[in-house]
Amino acid sequence: MKNFAAPAVVAVLCALALVSPAAGLHSVPPAHQPTPEAVGAFGPSAVTLGPAGTADDDGVARGADAGVGSLLAPAVEPVSTPTSPAGGQIPASAALPQPATEAAPATASEQLVPEVPSVPPLWAPEDELAQNTATVPAPRNIATESLAPGSLATEALVPDNNAAAIVIVFNKINEYRVANNLAPVKYHPTVAALAQDWSDNIASREVIEHRANFWLDSRAMNPSSAGEVIAIRTDRDAAQLVEWWKGSPGHNAMLLDPRFNVMGAGISYTNSTYQIWGVVNFFGYTTLPAGTVNSPGGSSTGGSAFPPATPTMCDSTVKHMPPTLDLSGAAITSPADLVTVNAGGELINRPATGNRTYGPAKVINSFFSNVKEVFVTDWDRNGTYDILAQWNDGRLTLHPGFAGGGFGAAVTLGQSGWAGMTLAVGGWCANNRFPQLVALDTAGSLWLYPNVGLSDMSSRTLMASTVSATRLAMVDYDADGFQDLLARKSDGTVQLYRGAGTPMPRAEARATVATGWGDVTGIRPLRDVTGLNSTGVALRRANDVVQYWDLTGGTLASPSNITGSWAGQRLAQ
Repeated sequence: MKNFAAPAVVAVLCALALVSPAAGLHSVPPAHQPTPEAVGAFGPSAVTLGPAGTADDDGVARGADAGVGSLLAPAVEPVSTPTSPAGGQIPASAALPQPATEAAPATASEQLVPEVPSVPPLWAPEDELAQNTATVPAPRNIATESLAPGSLATEALVPDNNAAAIVIVFNKINEYRVANNLAPVKYHPTVAALAQDWSDNIASREVIEHRANFWLDSRAMNPSSAGEVIAIRTDRDAAQLVEWWKGSPGHNAMLLDPRFNVMGAGISYTNSTYQIWGVVNFFGYTTLPAGTVNSPGGSSTGGSAFPPATPTMCDSTVKHMPPTLDLSGAAITSPADLVTVNAGGELINRPATGNRTYGPAKVINSFFSNVKEVFVTDWDRNGTYDILAQWNDGRLTLHPGFAGGGFGAAVTLGQSGWAGMTLAVGGWCANNRFPQLVALDTAGSLWLYPNVGLSDMSSRTLMASTVSATRLAMVDYDADGFQDLLARKSDGTVQLYRGAGTPMPRAEARATVATGWGDVTGIRPLRDVTGLNSTGVALRRANDVVQYWDLTGGTLASPSNITGSWAGQRLAQ
């Protein structure tokens, strides 16, 4: 994204509106990566919300203005995602367009010009499309590059106070509205929490994308109109976020839309190339919701625009980000490595070498006799991969990995009672950068255990009941930025429990996403196997077969076998 031209800084804009009676549903594709290797910028688009601001399950907004059952013309958006091998996932509930065929990388003197549809877009005039184009370098393959310090992508949230920046954004937007003879918008802490949650989410993943169906979130409080704008900069100038929006016709139209009367802003800081990330949610209400305030930090009724959020099991005490480390000497070198345990209790790693290939097997530990399951995770978020072991005697232990190789002394996270659980480990919670543990008990209750460091894991919250599964795996199946659960049942079918970054899975019918997995004895979520930021799962199957199924496109692609000798080995998950 360094290819975006700007006098002193680089910024990317993004907007999504749901306010117009003249445009159809058009959500933005996920996985726009704001890195120097890939750029994506896109203009806004619009749908009509019905009287209650709702959308049907197929994602088509319906109401008197839109015409019941009518899908109207989508707005255009320029998109460039060269490092995403299969494009972004299009969830069934989002009704997104199919990703475009990837074009050859442009040269330094070229521009990628988006294809303009025959129907004129409402929110993306030609001058905005021109300013959102960019040159794109050739994609990288992380598996073939040096692992020198600083070469690995990492989450990098900086937990600095953003109150002043939020006030600046709020005041600048309202100064602009008043100067254009519009009423100022008010502020709502619940809407602000929605915006901040998403700002933290995309900043930590370094991905520019809209929250799917954000207007249906309970924190939106049933608006009659809605809009979202996003921008990032290489400095921390919050005022310039607003200036960028003002300078873009589509984004400017949202700042000056008379139907909006409430906003909430989220500001996140990172120590990466893009230092400030801003998300503003605009909503229009016939009656202002209770708790609306005149400005951030105060109100006519004495309330505060920055109240503490309702605590959940997803909360973390700190925004801890791992350092960027050279893992070339570590036991497990990347999120694409395959780890197994043999009959003698030896832990074996096969380092990823790119494009679904692996280096020679290497014994990295030999203390896992009588282990039931082994999981690979960076439990303490220090940048190295650890081992979480579930033992047949009921214990749960953590074996911390070292960047220079080997593992530290085992730490007991649970003394007993874990043998009968079916486990999955990963970043289920959007606002907590530490991994969490999901456990299914024999009664069919699904529990979320928060990461409490090296302490005993005893606190938990119920996620779902009457769950039937003999294997679990946590992976972002639909490519919406949130982790999901794959639940393999005893009949070999796999059900999808989609996450939303909160403790409970989404309240929806559980889709069957695979069949014929009855012989699967291990499911290992993997990243970067086919390219930077690619996702997928490895399956340990009968007849000593290990398969890789790519998920980068948001659905299970055709599998391929991974070469190697797997006899007598169980797959770490």
